[in-house]
Amino acid sequence: MSDTRKGLLKDLFTLALLIIVVVIPIRVFVVSPFVVDGESMHPTFENLDYLIIDELLYYFRAPARGDVIVFRYPGNPSIFYIKRIIGLPGETVSINHGTITIISATGTKLTLPEPYIVNDDATYTKDVSLHSGEYFVMGDNRPNSSDSRVWGPLPKKDIIGRVDLRLLPIKESGFFPGAASYAAASSSTATLATP
Repeated sequence: MSDTRKGLLKDLFTLALLIIVVVIPIRVFVVSPFVVDGESMHPTFENLDYLIIDELLYYFRAPARGDVIVFRYPGNPSIFYIKRIIGLPGETVSINHGTITIISATGTKLTLPEPYIVNDDATYTKDVSLHSGEYFVMGDNRPNSSDSRVWGPLPKKDIIGRVDLRLLPIKESGFFPGAASYAAASSSTATLATP
């Protein structure tokens, strides 16, 4: 066997070993790709946007209000959804003609500003109280989203991870697409903020 062929075989073996030892574990346990299917997150995300999901983050910290997450639909775990976290465990969520009010466990009321919403929403809901490990999630395209208003709170166990990167389309690519801050939320006694 020639030295060139031995070198090529060695390089192929090294590449295969690298894929098995590094790439596959990262793909399985750390990040995963996700392609948006539908218009429920318009205008933040469009149909066929190619996203990278961080699956490790929520082992180290709790999901935060404003995070855009991918999760298994509680009614059918084989279906994946993408939505924004609105309500956190221990809070009560109230929606009046599209305006969201969060009532904390201490009774503090917070009205969420949502600059990412472009379609008027006439939604009303009864107060939804979230228990430990439950989140209230909604799509940014409120009139065209099946979310916690329809099927109830999302259990934490169904969350796969946070959207940390948009790869496609290229002109929209970037880190932390759809990131939201609620520092300007109006409140009778407090202000919300999220990193």
